[in-house]
Amino acid sequence: MKKTLINNIENALEEIRPFLNNDGGDISLVSVENKTVKVKFEGACSTCTVNQMTLKSGVEMIIKKHVPEIEKVISVEV
Repeated sequence: MKKTLINNIENALEEIRPFLNNDGGDISLVSVENKTVKVKFEGACSTCTVNQMTLKSGVEMIIKKHVPEIEKVISVEV
């Protein structure tokens, strides 16, 4: 996996992280497989009832802005 790809995804997560932190949560990059990014919600985000909406309308949108070749972002439990 390209280091620049990972760096760009991490930069995207840094852009949304303050919003998640404000609600007592966080997010971490788990892996990138093909054109799919796997992330893990942490803290309050892991049990939040709207985390899938945050994933699609926030996290996925920002990651795709930074890394246009990404097609999908999913959350996983690790």
